[in-house]
Amino acid sequence: MVRPGLFTDGDPPALLGSRCTACGTFHFPRHDTCPYCAAEGPEAVELPSRGTLWAWTAVTAPPPGYEGATPYGMGVVELPHGIRVITRLTVSDPGALVFGQSMELCVVPLHTDDEGNDVITFAFAPSGAP
Repeated sequence: MVRPGLFTDGDPPALLGSRCTACGTFHFPRHDTCPYCAAEGPEAVELPSRGTLWAWTAVTAPPPGYEGATPYGMGVVELPHGIRVITRLTVSDPGALVFGQSMELCVVPLHTDDEGNDVITFAFAPSGAP
């Protein structure tokens, strides 16, 4: 897993976020304090796995330290409760995506580490995509 505590890789997968018990806002990733009102002790929640595409692009040159394949899609998916997640997309062609498109969380391999293990991450795919 690219970083423990960001998502579950169950069926279906889920992003791990928080809901502030003081102001009621949801956020991702989980925090020990609310980033909106600074209250301590937000409750841990699994966030909805479906959202809508808000912005997107293709990354064609790998950033420093990146070991996965390029090009890859990057975007912003808006989940219920107004959470916008900056995320990897399973579609790398920006022309194949449209604003407001329904997206669904999935778990995908990112690369293989030095020990031969698959490193997995979360991404969003168009709903109904294989």
